Amino acid sequence: MGTTAELERYEQRFRRAGLPLFIEDFSPTHDIFTRAAPLLVLVFLAEMLGATSLEWDWWQNLLAAIGGLLALIAGFGLLNGLRGRPFGSLPTRFGTPELAVFVLLPALLPVVTQGQVKQFFGVAFGNLLLVGLVYVVVGYGFIATVVWGVRQLARELANSVASFVRALPLLLVFSLVLFMTADMWQVFAWMPAAFIVFSVIAFTLLSTVFLLIRLPLEVDAIERTAGSGPPLSRSQRFNVSVSLVIRQWMQVLVVSAGVGLFFVAFGMLAISEHIYRQWGVDAGSWSYHVELLNHPLVLSASLIKVAVGIANFTGLYYSIALLTDSTYRTEFLDHVSNELRELFTARAEYLELRRTT
Repeated sequence: MGTTAELERYEQRFRRAGLPLFIEDFSPTHDIFTRAAPLLVLVFLAEMLGATSLEWDWWQNLLAAIGGLLALIAGFGLLNGLRGRPFGSLPTRFGTPELAVFVLLPALLPVVTQGQVKQFFGVAFGNLLLVGLVYVVVGYGFIATVVWGVRQLARELANSVASFVRALPLLLVFSLVLFMTADMWQVFAWMPAAFIVFSVIAFTLLSTVFLLIRLPLEVDAIERTAGSGPPLSRSQRFNVSVSLVIRQWMQVLVVSAGVGLFFVAFGMLAISEHIYRQWGVDAGSWSYHVELLNHPLVLSASLIKVAVGIANFTGLYYSIALLTDSTYRTEFLDHVSNELRELFTARAEYLELRRTT
């Protein structure tokens, strides 16, 4: 017969692996929002400031804030009474009534004290967005997966560096052609830094969408190979896919950073002030000039922009190649496939233990 302690060990293993949806009876009202209760309570109480106004004196704002705090506590206390709980207790389950009070009650404060109807919709939308964010982050194990990633950082870095070294020849052929063109320098040198950041975010989102489309197919193949336990549900497959995306992000980040640093060093050696002038490229908002073995080197804002741009293209190429190129795909998936098989086996043991407990 299984014990509760044994079940908890399996569930803790799933959480640490960033796969909380492997836990049976995983409930948003109990497992997600209850775990985020301290954050929700802190935000809920801080929104007493919605009763204040910049146009009032400090003592008026103090009284308004205290009144708003009392109103929030009283409102939630009344809900506790209706739900059969003590007045000042924290709920052990967050259902629709608790979430509705969290979203709407603080939004009423500026309406009552100042008649600010627009502010009501702003506060309510912000609270609703926070509820959705908590559901996604906690429900799909983002935090656990990031913590797992930090614990496994050394191993992942070693794998990523090894991948980068093996991929270096092809990546450099792809990247050098772009780097040594005047058009590329002119595009990125004149591009505002904010646009560079936006392009990095856009390419990251694009590669993520591609991964989320392709990875479920890979998860199905790994599940069939493992052959342990009942089939995964749709939400469980998505949970596994998100975990794999985060793991792949770590590899792509290392490869992109390595390419970017390489082109900063290579650009300092190969792109002189004469080439800047010949290509019609300005050094940017800042530049530093040093000498190495009597050879002048230039480190400039434009060089950094171009290196980041090339690293961005390379990261997108590498993230797609990990799942389409046979060499990269085998290298990435073989490692995680072994881990997933172990987790699928643990899930089958966990389900059998629940059945006999």
